[in-house]
Amino acid sequence: MTKHIQIQLYSFRKIISVDTSLARAAYIKAKKQAIYQFRDRLLEQFFKIDLQDQLVKTEHGKPYLIDYPKFTFNHSHSRNFYALAMSECIQDLGVDIEELSRKVRFEALAQHAFHPQELQHWHELDCDPEYWFKVWTTKEAVLKASGLGIRINLNELNTNLHPLNDGGMCEHPQIGVFAYQNYQLAGCMLTVAWRSEQSCKGFARPSIQIINDI
Repeated sequence: MTKHIQIQLYSFRKIISVDTSLARAAYIKAKKQAIYQFRDRLLEQFFKIDLQDQLVKTEHGKPYLIDYPKFTFNHSHSRNFYALAMSECIQDLGVDIEELSRKVRFEALAQHAFHPQELQHWHELDCDPEYWFKVWTTKEAVLKASGLGIRINLNELNTNLHPLNDGGMCEHPQIGVFAYQNYQLAGCMLTVAWRSEQSCKGFARPSIQIINDI
């Protein structure tokens, strides 16, 4: 039976309305609340459940549904976009989204966060921003999927991301083995990651459905 992941992708302008006259701290708080409220509505629609008293967190802060341990989800947002990944059968799911127009200190962050092999590939590609965002979102998605968050040194996690590929597998002794898939959509880099295992037969890739409402 093919396992399934659904990713819903939205523009903030379509889903969230926050009073822009609010002071910065109040605006950030209101925006965060609006994001979580929207996420909860999507979860109720997808899993067909009532979320009341369902959302709890692991010791590392990753939320899950207490009565539905097989249901997994993870969300991410950039300045203008929101993504929610959900599955009824895949454990340890993570997603990350970044806008390709984001102003980034590419070299400084690469030196800090990239594994030596990733850094070598990036320099061989003349510091291509697309490859940089693939590596960055893959690290974020994998660590979010693991449930640990940023609790290991990023430069110790080698994504094994080949410059010509849009997905692959990676592992780290503290978190295990994960597979991932990269997508470039509407000026964004989107990566979804899930727990997997190394095998001489390769890995069974799940069916990934992206509902794009940008």
